Amino acid sequence: MFCGRSSRCSDDNRKGSVPVFLNVYDLTPINGYTYWVGLGVYHSGVQVHNVEYAFGAHEYPTTGIFEGVPTKCDGFTFRKSILIGKTNLGPGEVRKVMEDLAPEYKGNAYNLITKNCNHFCNAACLKLTSNPIPSWVNRLARIGFLCTSSSTTFSNSTSTSTSTSSSSSSPATSTTGVHQVRGRSRTRTRRRAFPPCSPLISSPPSIS
Repeated sequence: MFCGRSSRCSDDNRKGSVPVFLNVYDLTPINGYTYWVGLGVYHSGVQVHNVEYAFGAHEYPTTGIFEGVPTKCDGFTFRKSILIGKTNLGPGEVRKVMEDLAPEYKGNAYNLITKNCNHFCNAACLKLTSNPIPSWVNRLARIGFLCTSSSTTFSNSTSTSTSTSSSSSSPATSTTGVHQVRGRSRTRTRRRAFPPCSPLISSPPSIS
C-alpha cells in the first residue's frame, strides 16, 4: 500500500504496528456507580502480543511484575480494554522493557497510593507507545496522595511544636540513642525473606 504523503507514512511508522491495550478490571461492585463520575477502584494490566503484564504485591525484594492471559486476571472483574497506542517492538523486546522496569517495581515496594498496578501500567505504556493511561484509572490514588501529603505536613508541624514545648520535662535518653524499657531494647531483628527465583513471576501476587 502506498501513501499519498511521505509525512503521513513516517507518522504511521512512528506509531508502530502492534496495538498496546490497557485492560481495566473492577476491584469492587461500587465501580458500577462511581465509574460514571470518573471515580472507582481499578486494577489494570498492559496487553501486547497477546500477553498481559501487570504488577502486584508480595513480601520479597524481587519484581512484582507478572504475566497473564489478557482480560483473565484472577480475583478481578474485567471491565474494558482501552487502546493506548501502537509499538514496533517484538515480543522479546517488550519483555526486555518489562525486565528494565522490574527493579523499580518490586513486590515489597507495592503501595496503593504511590506505587500500584496502575502506576506500573502508566510507566509501561509510556515506554511502549509514549502515551499515558487515562487519568480516571488511577484518580483515587492521586487523591489519596494529596490527602496523605496534607496530613503528613500537618502532623509534622504539630509534632515539632509539641516536642519543643515538652523538651524540658522529657526524661533523659541514653547515649546509645535506644530507649530502654525494663532492661530490654525496642530494636528488633527483621527476618529476611527468601525471594522467588524467576525474574518475572508467572502467577499473580496476592495483592494488586
